[in-house]
Formats: sequence, structure tokens, C-alpha cells
Amino acid sequence: MTPPRWTYPADLRESLEPFGLSPPDGTPPSVVRDALNDLYRYELRRLRDRLLAHEFERATYLDRVVLLRKKYWPLTLPLAGWERICGGEGRGG
Repeated sequence: MTPPRWTYPADLRESLEPFGLSPPDGTPPSVVRDALNDLYRYELRRLRDRLLAHEFERATYLDRVVLLRKKYWPLTLPLAGWERICGGEGRGG
């Protein structure tokens, strides 16, 4: 059996660049999505820490979280969606 050959479409690749992610073809989508999720969780924790340090008003916290979620929009796709988009060639089945 040949290992899956993943190909990242240009629009997905471009959406990952601001995060410093540039996966070469062949990288499993699960690895890339997990890396993006780790960055998102780091930023959420950092935002919470800034709230607790009183760097901004609590009333603006929810808006900041929503902006962060929009920034990380590729995470709205489940892993199966990433795999479908990247179309792993060579998968048996």
C-alpha cells in the first residue's frame, strides 16, 4: 500500500501562511490541523491571561475571542473536511 499523498490547495495554503505554517505536499492534514489548533489554544490562553492582568475591559473579552476565532477559520473544518479538500491520493479504498 502506498502512503497517502496529500496536496494542499492554494487557498488553504494561503490561509495557513500567516501562522507560519507551510506544509509540504505529503504532510497529513491531521498534523497541520493539530499545529494550527495548538497555536489557537495558545492565543486563547494568552488572551485570558491578558484579561486577568486587566489589560483590557472584561466587556470586550467576548469580541476579542470572536475575532480570534475568525482569524483561525480553517479550524471550523473538521479533520474529515481537511482530508477531503487535500484529497489524499494513494489511499486504499
